[in-house]
Amino acid sequence: MPQPQTSDGTRAVLREGMRERAYGQNYRPTLIDRFGVWLSGRQIRRYTGSMTGKRIGDFGCGYNAEFVRTVLPVIERAVLVDCALAADLKAAPNVTAIEGTLPHVLDQVPSSSLDIVLCISVLEHLWEPLAVLEHCLRIARPEGICVFNVPSWRGKKFLEYSAFRLGLSPKDEMDDHKAYYDVKDLWPLLVRAGFLPSRIRCFSHKFGFNTFAVCSPSPSGKGSRGAAGEG
Repeated sequence: MPQPQTSDGTRAVLREGMRERAYGQNYRPTLIDRFGVWLSGRQIRRYTGSMTGKRIGDFGCGYNAEFVRTVLPVIERAVLVDCALAADLKAAPNVTAIEGTLPHVLDQVPSSSLDIVLCISVLEHLWEPLAVLEHCLRIARPEGICVFNVPSWRGKKFLEYSAFRLGLSPKDEMDDHKAYYDVKDLWPLLVRAGFLPSRIRCFSHKFGFNTFAVCSPSPSGKGSRGAAGEG
């Protein structure tokens, strides 16, 4: 049975802040939250194709790793990373569970080891999103794919109204946001992380409330950190 691994990266914890709970821990996500998860899952499936026999990583997957649960019976292995994970996930024979704070805990994931890397609604919670993107590029196989989703500046208004005024989304999740990303914000960050512009597809989705990116490592397995513009 795989054992959960916990990082002792004190410096990273202090810089990012220690969340009191993972997404979905000790509470049931609201209807709006579940609808957002469904939309993200639909988009993920569209760009990743069949996951049968694949090795996937979901970094910042949430306590219950809702998306991964839907594909767990058919994938070879899932590497799940969050500050806390459900006990049944940690006990699953094809799950490697890593509990800790991003980005430090990603050091535990071997390079070029995963076919699909997911980082969904996570970067906005981090002071160091670039470090996580660099890890995602390192961890994906040369023929693999990385998928990112973040709330946009338009989405900020909706999310905060839903959380602070209507009480339909977790207030502590919105209070933990450090940034929002339109395409013009996320695309340069992906290039700085090492993804080649020709291997980045970045666009608005979820009615403009989110920004989605599908990225592939370069064929050689190495990105270009010198790229600075779309040209």
